[in-house]
Amino acid sequence: MPRKKSRIAELPVSQATSSEPVRLTQFSHGGGCGCKIAPAVLEQILGKVSPGLAPSQLLVGIETSDDAAVYQLNADQALVATTDFFMPIVDDPFDFGCIAATNALSDVYAMGGWPLLALAIVGMPVSKLPLETIKRILEGGESICAKARIPIAGGHTIDSVEPIYGLVAIGLVHPDNLKRNSGARAGDKLILGKRLGVGFYSAALKKGLLSSPCYASMIASTTQLNTPGRALGCLAGVHAMTDVTGFGLLGHLVEICKASSVAAVVDFAALPLLSNVLDYGAKGCITGASGRNWASYGEHVALPKKSFSDLERALLTDPQTSGGLLVACAPEVVTEVLAIFLQEGFDHATVIGEVSEGKPQVSVIRSH
Repeated sequence: MPRKKSRIAELPVSQATSSEPVRLTQFSHGGGCGCKIAPAVLEQILGKVSPGLAPSQLLVGIETSDDAAVYQLNADQALVATTDFFMPIVDDPFDFGCIAATNALSDVYAMGGWPLLALAIVGMPVSKLPLETIKRILEGGESICAKARIPIAGGHTIDSVEPIYGLVAIGLVHPDNLKRNSGARAGDKLILGKRLGVGFYSAALKKGLLSSPCYASMIASTTQLNTPGRALGCLAGVHAMTDVTGFGLLGHLVEICKASSVAAVVDFAALPLLSNVLDYGAKGCITGASGRNWASYGEHVALPKKSFSDLERALLTDPQTSGGLLVACAPEVVTEVLAIFLQEGFDHATVIGEVSEGKPQVSVIRSH
């Protein structure tokens, strides 16, 4: 892109002068990955879009709704390209920038790769937000990229009705270490890298109900880079990988099942959950995206016939902003996979189920 357009600091001068604290979430009709178009609607849209040119070097395109596009450069390198952006999920501008950047870079890690550089995507209501607020959003994104040891090398800005921030992320992966969402095999164990419940927490935040400790837990989770992905890419026993984001745990697992032509079983009792998340759900802190998700793929899910509540179902479809890696791996490498997560500071990585033969669907059980 032309150099003058890549200078993300060249935002129009803000006309906002109010001394009242600005709540970023007041400008957005939906926050974080809950902004995603519902899976069923997205499938209808993409079903009418021609894939266009598909050279042999394009290792991953739109065929299986994978996390990123991958283009082979040579025998040892493939380019990983992705983009992700959304409206605010929190009110603190720095935290918002951190979360959005972490979420965008996750797609590179989910392919088994590592990021090289990023471009910023910035849309701001410049007449309503103080310039300092906008700068803090960008600084949050820059801080995460610094942790990932990559530069934000450019980007693009627009004056928009709602605040929007995210990244284009470019990375590399060795073609032999590329992990798709389409390689799961019967007998594989399913491992989830982060706790569930971010959507419930975000809804509680909007209602003014989220406690300070729970907010801190939410930020810690959503700003933790999914760095285990690169090491997991090097393990032959890891057969499939994705990250759990806007479609919820069930939605992204259904995608794995469809792409791999397998079935899966999830043990609800084994799921790692954020503290008090079901209590917040019981208070009505559930996002609208959870219901839209279920309406989109519920036909591919079998829930327990007894003692399974709508609240528990909503948790399984809860949109996870900057959620954890979901790994399908051979039983003999489970210990090694969990060790990699732990080494990278992921204390809650857990075996949550397994892959089986059968038509593509997810069955939920409760072991106790």
